[in-house]
Amino acid sequence: MNIFSKSTPEIPIATPCKPDGSVWSIKEKLWLGLSRQQYQDQFLRNPVNWLLIAIFAIGVPLILQRYFAGLGSITHASDDYPWGLFLGFGLFGMVPLSASGFLLGTTVEIFGRKDFIPIERLALLNGLLGYFFAVVYLEIDLGMPWRLYYPMFVSLGPAAVLFLVAWHVATYLSVQVAEVSTAYFEWIGWLKGKRFIKSIAVGLTISGIILSTLHQGALGALFTYAPTKIHPLWISTNFQWVHFFCSAIFAGLSMVIVASTLCKNFLTWRCDRRFLDSVDELTLGLGKGCAYALITYLVIKVVGIAHDNDWAHLLTGWGKYFLLEMALAVILPMVLFAYGVKHQKVNMVRWAALISVLGIVWNRLNTSMICFNWQLYREIPHWKEVWVTVTIFALYFIVYRFILYRLPILYQWQGDK
Repeated sequence: MNIFSKSTPEIPIATPCKPDGSVWSIKEKLWLGLSRQQYQDQFLRNPVNWLLIAIFAIGVPLILQRYFAGLGSITHASDDYPWGLFLGFGLFGMVPLSASGFLLGTTVEIFGRKDFIPIERLALLNGLLGYFFAVVYLEIDLGMPWRLYYPMFVSLGPAAVLFLVAWHVATYLSVQVAEVSTAYFEWIGWLKGKRFIKSIAVGLTISGIILSTLHQGALGALFTYAPTKIHPLWISTNFQWVHFFCSAIFAGLSMVIVASTLCKNFLTWRCDRRFLDSVDELTLGLGKGCAYALITYLVIKVVGIAHDNDWAHLLTGWGKYFLLEMALAVILPMVLFAYGVKHQKVNMVRWAALISVLGIVWNRLNTSMICFNWQLYREIPHWKEVWVTVTIFALYFIVYRFILYRLPILYQWQGDK
């Protein structure tokens, strides 16, 4: 696309009308203003597409195998280890990384930080797709997607934390669809719909704050169902929901930094000058928030250990592993964020964000899988389970890229406001 955007003035599409005054059709917008042959040429030139094809060539049959032959045909799931990568990574890992939506929405709409507007839609899109694909991972694990509404409407469990999580995620997904829809309405030219959503933006943001706060904590509360199965250093019954909520703050902000960095480096043709000129300064601002959230999380983790009197566990092998997680996934990025922000080192902040993103996934895998049933045998994920997990993430990447190529997320639509 870089080649076509440099050689063709009307590409990329950022206005409702062509240079000759005629209106772009939806089909032409979907094809990015290219002919069928041009679109095919740019698709085949991209090596990432060939990698994705290879992943899907093996992953799609494995997904079909899961539904026709059962979960046991592609995983090592058992009564001892019921949660594998589909939940450990797909649900517990992606949900905190998707907290960017309510965090940036709150920053812009509630606190009035209009300087963060250039990355607000990117954060909202990241939140929407992260939550949606967390549900996709959940359905791969549970099966029977056509019965998704049963625990919410038919077989109710209002006293269960899962009932709470299900309703919160479903409701919050609806809120995020509405928040991101303004970009879609601009793209299709339905400005009346955009103005309506903008008129209720504050209400949507407040709803997002309430729902996201509750279900981020509720995911942590799920582990209090069986507190003795998880190593004491990774669970504190009284503080588990706070740990999950607090960690979601720096995870969501870090994910925005990582996503904006990738867009700046690999989607330059789709970014406008407003985004490109402000992304470095906004990265420093997000990094400052991450540093504060990380030190808060670290303090609360220490408070949890002290409250439960788990100091003796720190002297064991599991304790050394816990301290390694704290050092690499919390203290290291916290120091890098603080130093990078103070000395205006944007690249250091970006590396800290990447470490933070990987660290939160590591923490969730530790809590849900690695340190689960720590006194029993260790369960190693089946290679098919790993491949299906990668396949769903590749689908997430494709949808993310498809939207960024087209909708005004990284650029301002030049049509009527």
